[in-house]
Amino acid sequence: MTVGERIAEARAERGLTQEQLAAVVGIGRSALAKVETGARRVSALELLAIARELGHRVEWFVDPGPPALASYRTSRPGIATQSIDARLDDLVRDVEFVFEHDPGMVVDQQQPMDRPTTAREADALAADVRARLGLSSDEPVHDLSTLVTSIGLLPFSLPLGEGADAGTVLLQSGGVSVVNGDLQVGRRRLALAHELGHYVIADEYSTDWRVAASDTEGLEARLDRFARALLLPDTDLRRRWTDWVATDDETLRDAAVRAGSHYRVDMATLARRLTELRLLSPHEADEVRRVRTRRADIVEKNLLVHHELAPVSLPRPYEQAVLRLYRQETVTVDRALGLLLGTFDEESLPDLPPVVEDEVWSVTS
Repeated sequence: MTVGERIAEARAERGLTQEQLAAVVGIGRSALAKVETGARRVSALELLAIARELGHRVEWFVDPGPPALASYRTSRPGIATQSIDARLDDLVRDVEFVFEHDPGMVVDQQQPMDRPTTAREADALAADVRARLGLSSDEPVHDLSTLVTSIGLLPFSLPLGEGADAGTVLLQSGGVSVVNGDLQVGRRRLALAHELGHYVIADEYSTDWRVAASDTEGLEARLDRFARALLLPDTDLRRRWTDWVATDDETLRDAAVRAGSHYRVDMATLARRLTELRLLSPHEADEVRRVRTRRADIVEKNLLVHHELAPVSLPRPYEQAVLRLYRQETVTVDRALGLLLGTFDEESLPDLPPVVEDEVWSVTS
């Protein structure tokens, strides 16, 4: 895709006409039209103004970017880039830059696992991935965003509004996922679990708009099942659910509140998993979906409030690598703050070692 084509794509994404963009940039509409068709070159200053107006970094227009994203765009010509595509593009460029200077940041994943073709295979895949993450068969998946980094997946949480739930790009070493931080915590964790499924079966690129939103068959539905099985392991859920609902002073609602807190899932995910394990009737599942955890529940049941993947959150190995580059003076203050996506300010960065006097004279004499 040429620079002009990418300008046209980004302009369409923003809903701007050629006349509107040209007016902001300070060139004629016909000149912009020629740029987009390749009949006229665009100057560096013009491209900088275009990039600023269209919300992309300059390199987005001149560099095809990550191979997975480039091939994805090539397969859908004429369709404007979605916001999550652009955010993934930026994140992947940042991660690859950091990885180039600090290869130890990412642990490359093992051999790709087989794609599940049935619900049973999706459950089996979840069990295998739990083992790969170092979890026992009945252990809750707390701190999923930390666990996935141990097998090379770097999860970022960004506020995406009404956009997609999540997306993933497979890199030469490891992968990058972005989760919509505007989702509730249970939905954020489910979305990351689903993206983990894409990662372990080595999908080059995926964008998921509504995880677990439908009953349709196909890979997405089976990865939804995988995500539920990962977060809500069969044997442990059966045992605990039986205990919770058997307690004399507990109601179905109380059991759902305890289960949601213990497994850190939302009620829709809990109801769906209990239904597929035949632990709830359709009527009971509807009742569980309507449950909302109240402040009184948190206090009376002594529950913990979880904030995993609250935006903006970055994977710890990535943060540590950026700080190492800053300490080594491989990157400037501004570059480090940009790579850390505004989660740090200058005062939060580590102190740099003082410059030895002899070194000062060596560059000034």
